[in-house]
Amino acid sequence: MQREKIASFQVQGPTCRTTNAAEFNPLSGRIAPLWQGFAASGLLTEMSQVFGVYFDYADRHLAEYSVMAGVKLNDGAPATQPSVTVPAGEYLVFDCQGPMPAALIAGWGQVWAYFAQADAPVRAYDHDFERYLGLDHAQICIGLKA
Repeated sequence: MQREKIASFQVQGPTCRTTNAAEFNPLSGRIAPLWQGFAASGLLTEMSQVFGVYFDYADRHLAEYSVMAGVKLNDGAPATQPSVTVPAGEYLVFDCQGPMPAALIAGWGQVWAYFAQADAPVRAYDHDFERYLGLDHAQICIGLKA
């Protein structure tokens, strides 16, 4: 894992509201169907930068939050779907490599274990995101409190 200063950017795509408790049950999880809807949305092209954005946390990771599966908007391009702006700031980046979604699930396990440590930096719980770099490579970027 590494710290990275990230400039603000905008993502557009379908969104859902969920909880970690709902996601642990395949019958109530909403993130997998969200990604299926994204795949069918027509937003994805060969040039697209794909992101999963987590935002609008009701109570950190303990209650509802929103998730967007989408593509990065080019500067000045109009959004054709709902959009969210990821704020500039310092993020802790966890690298996930291997078959998806297993590598990503393992990466989130690392995130939760890391931030459970007493000496971990403080999460902002503003915007966090997954940045997809290939079919078997993603990064989880966790916003840190300034």
